[in-house]
Amino acid sequence: MKIASMCMAAIGGLALFASTAFADDKTLALVVKGLDNPYFDLMHQGCDRANKELKGQGFTCYYTGPATAADESAEVQIIDDLLTKGVAAMAISPSNAPAVAEVLRRRHLSIPIITADADLLPKDASLRKAYVGTDNYELGQKLAEQLKALMPKGGNICLVMGNPAAENINQRAQGTRDALGGKKGITKLNGENNWHEISACPLYSNDDAAKANQMMQDTLTANATGLDAFVLEGGWPLFAPQAYSQVVTPIMDKISSGKFVIISADTLAPEIQALKDHKVNALVGQRPEEMGYQAAMVMRDLAQGKTVKTIIHTGLDTCTWQNADTCLKH
Repeated sequence: MKIASMCMAAIGGLALFASTAFADDKTLALVVKGLDNPYFDLMHQGCDRANKELKGQGFTCYYTGPATAADESAEVQIIDDLLTKGVAAMAISPSNAPAVAEVLRRRHLSIPIITADADLLPKDASLRKAYVGTDNYELGQKLAEQLKALMPKGGNICLVMGNPAAENINQRAQGTRDALGGKKGITKLNGENNWHEISACPLYSNDDAAKANQMMQDTLTANATGLDAFVLEGGWPLFAPQAYSQVVTPIMDKISSGKFVIISADTLAPEIQALKDHKVNALVGQRPEEMGYQAAMVMRDLAQGKTVKTIIHTGLDTCTWQNADTCLKH
């Protein structure tokens, strides 16, 4: 569906639409957690790439989301508004998985819904036709693999998380803990295989780069000798390069020598630069541009009544100091 006359403004964190109607039923809506996160800019690029193919078919991939990922209620409101206005299909990256499931269940949907980047809780999976994105449990495992390679004897660690209700981040943390601890279902590492999560952690940044960096700084200050590594389940601190540099500058010698380790998810440009500058030890990256593209194509297929795979994983890239120049060349 093409949008006849639609503009969006952020007022009090809620997206309000100037138009109350759409021209037809060919819009494929991609709703992300927050427009302030550079990670989602890449999903936007994927949506734009899809539009080059969709143009001749009458469909349009429309990218939107709340002004900030911290505003969970704004994302729910946007979803509700789009469902009222009418779209051909919708792809959602839920910031708060239970809250998104609640609005989908309440609306008794007649259009296909998929999730992209982040999924609903397993108990709510029937509300969506497909999930397009990362195998988040595997991503967490790969973060753990990189940490174990650099710290084979274990150590005291701190996980940096996003929103407590974000299912994709929780899955990553579970993968990290299970891979380090050597068994399934670990809620917090407490000596398994000599890995310990310090009492102050995990840190919940609510996808806010400034907050993530401040929390890391405070944790380092409070645990000057009792912390050996950070595992960033999302790349939020590195999305703010200047603030992140201020955090790690005092411990650069330790990072370079392997006495302190930082492993992070995602491979955005500032993260790759931090890797090349040895400010982070390793990255495990998702492919958000591909997610945006695939989400649009899956929505198109569903809108046309076609059958699609229920789970579509878009792959991962592991980047280290050794392959920083080539790790993203697929």
